[in-house]
Amino acid sequence: MRRALHLTGVTVMLAAVITLFAPGSAAAASAHVMIAQYAYGPSTVTVTAGDTVSWTNHDQAPHDVVTTSGPAQLRSPMMSNGQSWSFRFTQPGTYSYYCSVHPDMKAKVVVLPASAPPQAPPPVQQPQRPPAQQPGQQQPRTTVPPRPGTTRAPAAPVPGVPAPAPQQPIAQPAADQQVVTQPQAQQEPVKSLDPMLLVAGVIAAVATLCLMLIASRPG
Repeated sequence: MRRALHLTGVTVMLAAVITLFAPGSAAAASAHVMIAQYAYGPSTVTVTAGDTVSWTNHDQAPHDVVTTSGPAQLRSPMMSNGQSWSFRFTQPGTYSYYCSVHPDMKAKVVVLPASAPPQAPPPVQQPQRPPAQQPGQQQPRTTVPPRPGTTRAPAAPVPGVPAPAPQQPIAQPAADQQVVTQPQAQQEPVKSLDPMLLVAGVIAAVATLCLMLIASRPG
């Protein structure tokens, strides 16, 4: 009885070692694909580079896994009912595969790149402090131009620095004076005398003169 148990334990250990180092297999699978009712489920599996995908056949008919496109070519052995096959993907990309016995059975495995190691954050730059002012050293002053229309107050005198000469105010040009010209008096046009009136006046004067002559004659 003990010898039988011992032989059983040795057999189980040998089977585990053979499964571990068998080509196209891995100790633990990261994703599982079930083959049932002449279909792969799920039809799309997404893993990361370095992960392992295993297929298990639950149909009575035999099936396999053969890639049609992808970074690497895969071809599993024909799996009967209850058998499994695993593959470890190392190259990122999309692997499309089908069953060579049943071409209508199609699926794919999407392998994403492995995450890059976290990069160290860039060093934080410390703000630079201005150099300490030496005794007796005057700190430079920044001159800000005045805005248009504003007057700038004179700066306070600094000991040991001659005061700048006062600036003479710039005379602003006087605004244009508006010259108002009075319109010239409109001269009334001289009305010309009617010639008929002159003739009538001359006739009246001659008639008056004749009457005066007649009246002055002695009777």
